[in-house]
Amino acid sequence: MTSAPAPQHDIDSPANLARRRHGQAVLSQIDGHQGEAVIDSLADISPALGHHVAAFAFGDVYDRPDLDPRSRQLVTLGVLTALGGCEPQLKVHIGAALNVGLRPEEIIEALLHAAVYCGFPRALNATFVAREVFSARGVTAPAHPS
Repeated sequence: MTSAPAPQHDIDSPANLARRRHGQAVLSQIDGHQGEAVIDSLADISPALGHHVAAFAFGDVYDRPDLDPRSRQLVTLGVLTALGGCEPQLKVHIGAALNVGLRPEEIIEALLHAAVYCGFPRALNATFVAREVFSARGVTAPAHPS
């Protein structure tokens, strides 16, 4: 008789711990310490949410083979910009976009492009976050994007 797989809510089962470790490794490659800080910040209030961000979002979805990390970050920036109110997450993902090789010009262009679909206020907020991230990293923002 084989045992049934651990339920998803059992975040400490061997299978779910392996998923979380894999997701944390992917997250570390993309976001560096910022991503791990997000997971750690949930430990005292919702360790299950931290688990699912690592295991599902990064281990199961982000690490799929058909999009490269640059493309995934462009999609993420567009969606977070369109949602609005996600400036803390945009801060992390703009940093991640730089980590995976997107140039500041590409990031700014993606945020400008998003304005057509989600409106200027949301694109402005995202662009201001980009300025903050670029400044904190000592990255020169494009003065006159084409």
